[in-house]
Amino acid sequence: MLNAGVLALLSGLAAQALKVVVELLARRRWRPHLFFSNGGMPSSHTATVVTLATLVGHDAGVHAPVFSLVLVFAVYVIFEATGLRQEVGHQARLVNDLVETMRRTHQLDAQDLRVFVGHTWGEVAGGAACGVAFALLVA
Repeated sequence: MLNAGVLALLSGLAAQALKVVVELLARRRWRPHLFFSNGGMPSSHTATVVTLATLVGHDAGVHAPVFSLVLVFAVYVIFEATGLRQEVGHQARLVNDLVETMRRTHQLDAQDLRVFVGHTWGEVAGGAACGVAFALLVA
């Protein structure tokens, strides 16, 4: 059997593929490029770290020091995905508005920043569900 780290990475890839399926089912749009995008439902970051924590907890036990390390890592990644990256998206939206204003008044050739870079708590919950499901399937 593959180790927990490799399985966690595979879980993240599965969550990325699921983004394409969710888009197809929810919005009836075929957008395979979503496999390579950040943000969206489900959070592949969350799926990856939740799979890792679940498998390490299962294999080493929840009282093992390595589980504590993985749990802290998972919580950090999840909060970074929802907090910091969401804030970066808000700031990108404001910068894009400023750039658009500058384009109208000055000769400016600048590309817009990507706005959708973080996750909502719903997307994180979807990623967590994917992560646990993947871990249960492979454990």
